[in-house]
Amino acid sequence: MYAAFLLVGWLAARKVREGSVADLIVAGRAMPLWIATLTMTATWVDGGYLLGTVEGTYRSSVASGLQGGLCFGISLILGGIFFARRMRELEYTTLIDPFEARFGSRWAIVLFVPALLGELFWSAELLVAIGSTFGVVLEMNLVTAILLSAVVVTLYTMAGGIWSVAYTDILQLGLVVLGLGVALPYALGASGGLEGSVQQYWQARPDRVGLLPPLQGNGSFWTPQAVAGWWDTSLMLMLGGIPWNCYFQRVLSCQTPGKAREHSILAGVLTIALTVPPLLMGIAAFTHVWPAGQAAALAEQPAQALPMLLRYATPTLVGILGLGAIVGAVTSSFSASILSAGSMFAWNCCRRVFWPDLSAARMVRVLRGSILLLGAAATVLALKIQSVQELWFFTSDLIFVLLFPQLLCALFDPKVNLIGSITAFAVSLVLRLGGGEPLFGLPPFLPYPELFAGILPGSPESWYEAGSGRILFPFKLLAAGTGLVLLPVVSRLTARLCPPRLLRRLEGAA
Repeated sequence: MYAAFLLVGWLAARKVREGSVADLIVAGRAMPLWIATLTMTATWVDGGYLLGTVEGTYRSSVASGLQGGLCFGISLILGGIFFARRMRELEYTTLIDPFEARFGSRWAIVLFVPALLGELFWSAELLVAIGSTFGVVLEMNLVTAILLSAVVVTLYTMAGGIWSVAYTDILQLGLVVLGLGVALPYALGASGGLEGSVQQYWQARPDRVGLLPPLQGNGSFWTPQAVAGWWDTSLMLMLGGIPWNCYFQRVLSCQTPGKAREHSILAGVLTIALTVPPLLMGIAAFTHVWPAGQAAALAEQPAQALPMLLRYATPTLVGILGLGAIVGAVTSSFSASILSAGSMFAWNCCRRVFWPDLSAARMVRVLRGSILLLGAAATVLALKIQSVQELWFFTSDLIFVLLFPQLLCALFDPKVNLIGSITAFAVSLVLRLGGGEPLFGLPPFLPYPELFAGILPGSPESWYEAGSGRILFPFKLLAAGTGLVLLPVVSRLTARLCPPRLLRRLEGAA
C-alpha cells in the first residue's frame, strides 16, 4: 500500500511543468473539479474524523459522534458559499495573502504563526493516530509506524507538491470507502446486526440518540453546561474550519472561481455523508460483547474503539483492509498539512518578506526544503511529546478565535485597517487565555461564570468542571465574537491615523 502511494505520487509529479512554484503550491490553477472535490474530502476525512466519530458514539452519544464530521462538512459548505469565489477571483496563493494585502506583510507574518502551528500540530497528531492504530491492529512498534508513514508521505509531497497530494488523496479516499464498506457488515454482524445494535443502543441511551442535543438541558446527560459546550465546540469547528491554508490551497488550485465554490460545497456534502459508516461502527463498539480484558482496555482508551473492532470483531484480512482505511485517511491529511505549512513558510515568509528577489528555481528548492523540515518537525513532535492532541486542539482554538474574524473582515470589509486588526487580535487572545489552558497549567483569570451569572442557568459554581476547575462557559465563542466586533469598529475610529488598504491582487503572485 505504501509502495502504491509512492508510485502514484511519483506519476502525479510528472504533471508539474518544470517544477514551477505555481504548479507545486496551487497546481497551476488548473485542477479539475472532480479532483479538487475528492482531494478536499480526503483531507477533511482524516484519522481524527474516523477515530473520533467512532469514539464519540461509543463513549458519549450520537450527537458527539456526529459532531466532527457534520461540522467539518458544514464548514466546507460555508467556505464554498462565502469565501471560495472571493479568494480565487483575487488569485491568492495562500491563506496569508489577504492579510498581507489588507494589513501589510509584517503583521501578516504574526497572523501566519497560529496558522503554521495549527498545521504542524495537526500533522503530529495524525502521526500519533496512525502509529497507535498500527500498534493495536498489527502490534507494530509505534516508532516504526510513525517513521514509515512520515518518510513515505514527505517524499511524494516534496516530489510533486499539490498534484502528488491530490492524486494520492484519491487513492487514499478510495481506501477509506472500501475499507469501511467491507469491515462494517462484519462489525455489525458480530454485535447483533444493524437493527439489533441500533435498538440496543437506543434502549441503553434513550437521551443520547438525537442527531443534535436539545436546545436546553433536560436531563443528567444533556445538562445546560453540556449543551453550551457542544455548541461552543461545534461553532468553533464550523467557522474555525475555514481559515486553514490546506483548505484554501485546494480552492486556489481550481480552474475558475465558480468551480472553486462548487468543489467546496460538493466536498462538504461528501464529508457529511461519510460520517455514517464510522457512526455505525461506534454503535457496534458499544453493543459488542467484549471479553473482560478487552472491555477494560477499551474503557481506559475509548479512542481505540475502531482499531479494536477491526482486530477482534472482523476476520484478519478484513481488519487489515479496515486498517488501510485509517491509513488512507491519515496519510492524505498529513500530506495536505505539511504541504500547506511548507507553502505558507516558503511563500509568505521567505518570498514575500525576507527574499523578494528569490529566483523561481531557488524558490522551488526552498519550498521542498520547507516541506522536508516541517515533516521532520511533525515526526519529532509525534515521537517525543505525549500531549500532541491537546496542542492541536489549543492551536485550533486559536485559529478560530484569532484568524476567523481577521479573514472575514479582510475579505469583506473595505474599511478595516492595521490598528483594528492588532486590537482585535490582542483582545481576543486575552479573552481566550482568560478562560485558562490546562495544557500549560494556566488557571482561568477571568471569572466568566460569575461575570455572566445573571443570564446563565444554574449557579456559577456549576459552570466549573469538578476536579479540574475548567470553565464550561463558551468563552471561545465570546473571544471570537468580540474580535469580530472590535476589528471593524476600531478600524473606523482610527481611519485617519491609519487609512485602510484596498484588497488587491498581490504583485508576483504564483
